[in-house]
Amino acid sequence: MNNLVSLILMFFTMNINAQFDLKYQVPSDEILKLADISPRPSVIIDEKAKYIVFAQRNSMYKTLGELAEKEYKLGGLRINPANFGISRTTYQNELTVKNILTGAINSITGAPKNAMFGSFTYSPDQSKLALYNNTGNDLELWILDITSAIIRKIENIHLNEVTGRSIAWCGNNALIVKTVNIENKKLITEEPIPEGPVIQESSGVKAPNRTYQDLLKNGSDEQNFDFFTSVNLVYIELNGGQSVILKDKRISSFNVSPDNNFILVQSIEKPFSYIVPYYRFPINISIFNKSGILIKTLANIPLADNIPIAFDAVRKGIREIEWRNDKPADLFWVEALDEGDPEIKVNHRDALFLLNAPFEKPKHEFTRLVNRFHDINWGNDNLAIVIDYWWKTRNTKTYMINPSIPNDAPSPLFDRNAEEVYTDPGNFVMSRNNFGKQILKFSKNQASIYLSGEGYSPEGNRPFLDLFTLKDSKTLRLWRADGLNTYERIVKIIDPEKGILLTSIESKQENPNYYIRNINSKTLPLKITDFQHPYLSFKGVYKEKIKYKREDGVDLTATLYLPANYDIKSGIKLPLIMWAYPREFKSAQAAGQISSSPNEFTYLSYGTPVYWAAKGYAILDETDFPIVGEGKNEPNDSYIPQLVANAKAAIDAVNKLGYIDISRVAVGGHSYGAFMTANLLTHCHLFACGVARSGAYNRTLTPFGFQAEERTLWQAPEVYSQMSPFNHVDSIKTPILLIHGIADNNPGTFTLQSERYFQALKGHGAVARLVLLPYESHGYAARASIMHVLWEQDQWFEKYLKN
Repeated sequence: MNNLVSLILMFFTMNINAQFDLKYQVPSDEILKLADISPRPSVIIDEKAKYIVFAQRNSMYKTLGELAEKEYKLGGLRINPANFGISRTTYQNELTVKNILTGAINSITGAPKNAMFGSFTYSPDQSKLALYNNTGNDLELWILDITSAIIRKIENIHLNEVTGRSIAWCGNNALIVKTVNIENKKLITEEPIPEGPVIQESSGVKAPNRTYQDLLKNGSDEQNFDFFTSVNLVYIELNGGQSVILKDKRISSFNVSPDNNFILVQSIEKPFSYIVPYYRFPINISIFNKSGILIKTLANIPLADNIPIAFDAVRKGIREIEWRNDKPADLFWVEALDEGDPEIKVNHRDALFLLNAPFEKPKHEFTRLVNRFHDINWGNDNLAIVIDYWWKTRNTKTYMINPSIPNDAPSPLFDRNAEEVYTDPGNFVMSRNNFGKQILKFSKNQASIYLSGEGYSPEGNRPFLDLFTLKDSKTLRLWRADGLNTYERIVKIIDPEKGILLTSIESKQENPNYYIRNINSKTLPLKITDFQHPYLSFKGVYKEKIKYKREDGVDLTATLYLPANYDIKSGIKLPLIMWAYPREFKSAQAAGQISSSPNEFTYLSYGTPVYWAAKGYAILDETDFPIVGEGKNEPNDSYIPQLVANAKAAIDAVNKLGYIDISRVAVGGHSYGAFMTANLLTHCHLFACGVARSGAYNRTLTPFGFQAEERTLWQAPEVYSQMSPFNHVDSIKTPILLIHGIADNNPGTFTLQSERYFQALKGHGAVARLVLLPYESHGYAARASIMHVLWEQDQWFEKYLKN
């Protein structure tokens, strides 16, 4: 008998510690029929809401074959060498056009077989869309005429999307595009035997950098980076003419002036770096005309490998350079007055400059900002709206300035804490001008502009439209969504004078659809799309936004789901799955504010736990997990106790309703939510099991800051140590499922984090399972991977939670 027991125990122990060669699995039918649905089409609607272009994908997911395609990881980029695009891009496969006025729907004429469309770009008059088609080994340029629903290919153009968008309109009948240039260049496909070591050197100047993925490592990487990023800039007339403007340049971005006469070009220069991504390599910023003649070099900005890690830090020199939308060809940019270092004490952080065409006179400063520049909305010669922001204090200011007055000293229209959403005045409404660029929308008498926002409130979001009077800065509410049973958001302001809006309306049981609403009329809004409920088997699931308090008085909310057949009066206690993602705040008041609507439709994705409501579980999703650090205190100084307090408050709130068995509660999360999960299982005994996907568990591997933590490991060693579940792995007694993509591309969540954490768990006898997904990055994409993740989670919950 003793020998039999020994054999059983030996077999059980071997099974626990074994590696499994398991084929991909699919979840149970209840989950499968919710997860494996046809995707909702993307919708492209012009500003006047005349036409809708529906862009449909064939499948929700990619195939493993697509993920297994060759890719090059260079300078922070992941490149598809076959087509000179970014690898793993999602494409649209079928286009249709709907005339909103007549209701007629037309399939596209002239589309290629097996189309894979991407990068949709409106012409200035919005009569056409430029886009590319991925043939598998080429990105072709195509033009869709929206009125006729005819699409045609522009011949002999091979686009290069490696460093970003490759297509820009130059008027309504011409384009400027980035094309592939491999002339006199060679791609190194096999790593040669090195002729010497790779050497990096520090000169004694502080150069802290956060952890980055996919950096250049050697000379071969440098050569390949040059191969993929070198482009030609080509001018194309839609009637057939083509000419090369610039040849063999590493163009990271280009922008055409509103009058279509000049091109602002930003080019990547050498030396490249092995410690920062390509967007911090040296940059040349220059203006060219359409013939490729250099008009003016604006700046040569050196390698930025020593930017302080603080979130308010920026690169020295010119940044945020762009054309002024209300002028034919005037340039605008920002320069830091504190050398980009927030530790340097100055009265103003940024200066804003203008350079007027024909670019012969010197730049002139037109205002200075107390905080970092955030955004600008151009209006006319005498009006622009400028917004700044300071992360450390979360302060944001909105100014109304006169750009024609040099060194204008503006006073704020709004001066507020950006975290306190109830005070958010909204965004100023924009509309297209005669250049096809977005500028402030004025009332007909030019005396007012408009504001539109989410309308955050304790009852949930109620979007609004306001009239803003320029003379006295007063607002008049023109419309506010009722928010009682639906969530209606503003998509476009079609004509504020006539009160015509394009909105999207949804509810707990109604898929979002688009409507034309006249706010000056009592008539019902006109429905212009008809997307049906995609989860008919899920319609009876109960959904409620619950409110409760943390033990220190912080207001919290979460979304509770109960199974469709569950009788809330039955007294039956359900197992609960809680899902969350921590967020940092500088005030308890801001942490407790509601920033969503209780009437939003539940659109399921692979990352949600809500599927398990179909299997008899209670679900607590979007669970508030604020980490608050008021005044001089940083949020992470008390991360662990706040984390546990958040979890306890949520469990207590649902338990008080009488729905759950508090001995059967699971917690889960993705990325920073996985980090949260591991810490909760380590530092409290509230949970029966946990699921941690694509997380980081050892903060010494992210020593120069992580998430919202600005301090380094050496500045706050106790914080880094206490927050690292890896350091306290001997305390974890709760089963934990770890899932990670083998090709994770997210800074800080290297796959090594899960591998080393699992080794530590195993070494201390914890109940743990590590699932590594081939080819997957930080978010999962292949159908086989996603179905297997759902299966793994389902098995884990059935074993360690439900039973």
